[in-house]
Amino acid sequence: MRALRRSLIAGLLAGLTLLLAPLSPALAQDRPVTIFAAASLKTALDKALAAYRTQTGTAAVASYAASSALAKQIAAGAPADIFISADQDWMDNLAQQKLIKPESRVTLLGNRLVLITPKATGKAGEIADLPSLLGDGKLAMADTAGVPAGKYGKAALTKLGLWDKVQGQVAQAENVRAALALVARGEAAAGIVYASDAVAEPNVTVIATFPADSHAPIEYPAALLGTAGPEAEKLLKFLSSPAARRYFEEQGFTFLVN
Repeated sequence: MRALRRSLIAGLLAGLTLLLAPLSPALAQDRPVTIFAAASLKTALDKALAAYRTQTGTAAVASYAASSALAKQIAAGAPADIFISADQDWMDNLAQQKLIKPESRVTLLGNRLVLITPKATGKAGEIADLPSLLGDGKLAMADTAGVPAGKYGKAALTKLGLWDKVQGQVAQAENVRAALALVARGEAAAGIVYASDAVAEPNVTVIATFPADSHAPIEYPAALLGTAGPEAEKLLKFLSSPAARRYFEEQGFTFLVN
């Protein structure tokens, strides 16, 4: 009886060991690389990832949201391999928490800030005309407190002396693509988004580009997270290479990697 008990206990312990053991390298490689990326990257990054899968047979999964929301999810333990932010601040935030591999960090892309209106309205004007352009309507922007596009937009309006005149009409959205959608549907009289967003949406018209010196440089840093493996490293290398350049430039981004 004792021998039988010892045998059963040994079997249970062996089973627990297998369950608690880390995934083997082969199984880990079967899991798609996961990218947390700023919402403004969706159109371009989807195309780049499709090209990468065609070339290498390796799939990747992208999750899009505001950089602020993604950084907070990563800090809370969300599983991701690569983070691409729409500003340096949220990447710095993760770096300070030692959640990225600092040697992998690269400033991947640049962008421009534009003023848009619904294409159906045919409205045009200059940035200085924004108060009259809005009338009683809304100005769609990403959240000005934490989302990069919103912070850039508020800074530009402040620098140009317009923020106090329009802040009461600002409709703040959770991310820049949500702000874009408000304008495209005609639910806002105008919006402030990235040039790359406007390229991706046929139902809006760009009426002006904000001066580059009216806000901080718009930069998209990318980095491997601490748990990233070799497949994620290969993908980030591809996204930083000339092979991926055209997918970003076609959507209005500036490719910054030499």
